[in-house]
Amino acid sequence: MSQVAPKVDLEEASSLETDDILQRLSVDIKQGLDSSTVKKRRKKYGENRLQDFQRRSAWQILIAQFKSPIIALLAAAAVLSFAFQEWIEGVAIIIAILLNAVIGFVTEMKAVRSMESLQKLSETTTKVRRNHQVQEIDAKELVPGDIVILEGGDLVAADLRLLEASKLQADESALTGESVPVSKTIEPLEKELEIADRRNMVFKGTAITRGSGEGVVVSTGMNTELGHISSLTAEAEEEVTPLEKRLDSLGKRLIWITLLIAVVIAGVGIVSGRDLYTMVETAIALSVAAVPEGLPIVATVALARGMWRMAKRNAIINRLSAVETLGATSIICTDKTGTLTENRMTAREVRLWSDSIEITGEQQTQGQFRRNDQTIDPLDHPILRNLLNVCVLCNNATLAVEEGGKEHQDVGDPTEIALVALAAKADLNRNKQREQKPEVREEAFDTQTKMMATFHEVEGKYWVAVKGAPESVLPVCSHYATSEQTQEMDKETYETWEDKCHSLAQDGLRILAIAQKTVDNPDSEPYQGLTLLGVVGLLDPPREAVKQALKACHEAGIRPIMVTGDQPVTARNIGLAVGLTTEKEREAQLGKVLKNPDDIPSDQQEALRQVPIFARVSPEQKLNLIALHQQAGAVVGMTGDGVNDAPALKKADIGIAMGQRGTQVAKEAADMILQDDAFSTIVAAVEQGRAIFNNIRKFTIYLLSGNVGEIMAVAFASLTDAPLPLLPLQILFLNAVNDVFPALALGVGEGNPHLMEHPPRDSKEAILTKGHWLAIVLYGLLISAPVLGIFFYVFYVLGWEEKQAVTISFLALAFGRLWHVFNMRDADGGLIRNEISQNPYIWGALLICTGLLLSAVYLPGLSGALQTVDPGVKGWAMAIAASFIPVIVGQIVKLIRK
Repeated sequence: MSQVAPKVDLEEASSLETDDILQRLSVDIKQGLDSSTVKKRRKKYGENRLQDFQRRSAWQILIAQFKSPIIALLAAAAVLSFAFQEWIEGVAIIIAILLNAVIGFVTEMKAVRSMESLQKLSETTTKVRRNHQVQEIDAKELVPGDIVILEGGDLVAADLRLLEASKLQADESALTGESVPVSKTIEPLEKELEIADRRNMVFKGTAITRGSGEGVVVSTGMNTELGHISSLTAEAEEEVTPLEKRLDSLGKRLIWITLLIAVVIAGVGIVSGRDLYTMVETAIALSVAAVPEGLPIVATVALARGMWRMAKRNAIINRLSAVETLGATSIICTDKTGTLTENRMTAREVRLWSDSIEITGEQQTQGQFRRNDQTIDPLDHPILRNLLNVCVLCNNATLAVEEGGKEHQDVGDPTEIALVALAAKADLNRNKQREQKPEVREEAFDTQTKMMATFHEVEGKYWVAVKGAPESVLPVCSHYATSEQTQEMDKETYETWEDKCHSLAQDGLRILAIAQKTVDNPDSEPYQGLTLLGVVGLLDPPREAVKQALKACHEAGIRPIMVTGDQPVTARNIGLAVGLTTEKEREAQLGKVLKNPDDIPSDQQEALRQVPIFARVSPEQKLNLIALHQQAGAVVGMTGDGVNDAPALKKADIGIAMGQRGTQVAKEAADMILQDDAFSTIVAAVEQGRAIFNNIRKFTIYLLSGNVGEIMAVAFASLTDAPLPLLPLQILFLNAVNDVFPALALGVGEGNPHLMEHPPRDSKEAILTKGHWLAIVLYGLLISAPVLGIFFYVFYVLGWEEKQAVTISFLALAFGRLWHVFNMRDADGGLIRNEISQNPYIWGALLICTGLLLSAVYLPGLSGALQTVDPGVKGWAMAIAASFIPVIVGQIVKLIRK
């Protein structure tokens, strides 16, 4: 065969027979492509990805630094300085603007690159057949001619011509706008059809909503339909989070307040006969004092740092807005399998009509079959042998040991993997069974029927293998197998089988019913007239960290709710085991009680909101549960892994997809992806979400309270005949340079370890509440009072020169604002050991800022520009003493309040 596939256009691909398309693409459906062919085709066609569009170029980020209203205000101050021939001051303001732009540029570039790196962590994967083996690979590695295996919930990674299809349906709304899933076929079609009519193809970017199948890749990357017609404008748009909008709104409000104060003070001074030049200089100083230059920079860094911390804890954030919402989450609806449990299914027991067989062995494929404490050979037991045949043939999973060991991994659903491993423990040769009973048809697992069936040709007839949920399989069984002969299923035996299932469920096992029949026609209805062989109990042990995580949830005022498709008894037992509920007598509620909240009386609504476990829940019922809690004002997180979970993930305030077992559709719909599928990761992400919001609140209060202190000092002094205690350039130095480092340290702190001991905040709560604004004003008074006091004492009482007095007040304010960072500790933190004092970045920031302040006084050039002089030992002592007053008073007040 040719090593490089010829080009096949999409119209031609849909019109060819399956054999012809395989021949054109030089590939064997059973073997797939070999490694050398893949390498050559990738070299020819490139990676299977759409053209990379950089969200924001370096130039765009740089230019954006000068679009802020804050920068406009500083620029106006510079213009006024030049107009009054204050050249040094004007140049210094320009330098401050450029410095602010550089800091903002560097931090935003890092944030953008961080987002790009985070997105790479959740790239799409797909299953292919290569070198006779089924492998899971990165979707960008697909090449034309690859044989792709499709299952419900997959995102289609390239344009495929279908070769096999079992009840296959695809959601093609991304391309066609048609919201109804499209049923697929493998029959050739006419040429020149619209995309929506090409029923034997599936396209990149669409989603498989039902069934299973196989297809051959005909187009990759920009040659796909999505590459041709998709508009990538949305990908280039910058996402603005509610948090960023609030900060931007806060900044604009501060500017108007600043301008109003500046105009009023300048006007009062001019009317009272003060010098026009002096009052304009005062207005400039006030304008500069009120501008929180570091606010947008620190917010960007805090969000980026927080997201990286979440990524290290295996929580990948899809949408920035989720960071803010996480901290307010009050309800977490979680699945059982794989989230509360390990999703490491192991078959523990098989119940036949007259036998109960225990399966031992911790290793996946090694163990024993024991009956009445005696080891048996399962292949000598006719019914058990048949049951194991169904387990391996009605199955799409592949074990690593079947593909050569360590270089491969298990591929498939954990339940199916457990069934294949069960047969491997019996030394049942799966490949031999497939040769003896070749598959001719598959009825893919369906979430509505909760069953799967395969048809196998045996001596001119067709053996049908079926597995599924007991409540689905038992009603379609007309007979059951016994050691003697097949018996008819009557009401009494039906109830006996139900009791067997209930008994296994009480032991915390997940149950699958196994059945079979023989028919003459491969097109026969698979789900009727079956013979029940037995039921298999599978154990999925609870995760070790879940109990502690659930305890942390309860302490944090977050209610976890189990929402599972499993049986009520199994769900309740797992809930008891992990500590989700302690009510041993309380049964899990069935999902059928979850109707539209508008159709449920208010008293019943409140009762349903208190239910900790729901079992046998459908996707529609999940939506009703979310709505039920959202109507009560709760912020709801919902976990999901399947394509049918996508609506619930979108409706929830925080959609949480499983990174390991989750479908690509679920991941696309979610706000957050758990790389380890663990509930404890959700709790860690919520804690980090709270920490990020708390950090942003802290550095906002820190910056604004310091700025208010500057405004008060300048404003009060301007109402007297005294010189200004702070010069505009000195204020600019503090705001643009000195205060940014402590604020950054607050923004990247790990947070208060007691955060999860408090209830979640109201999701509508502003960054700064009325209490916080009051605290900012009071802190401002506390910072400005010592500055004014030491200035007037030095200037009027001691009679020192104006430059010395101004230098001392400048240093008192500068160091006072540095020590003020310790006032940002939470009330429940210790006086000595708290989240501020244990933050190493805080001490680093204080060290850097101390060096900067020494340079401001003693470095030639800088001290000249700032008009500072050596205050002497006595001056330093007075400045440092005054600077400690705000932090000492602040800590005393905190201790009194505590």
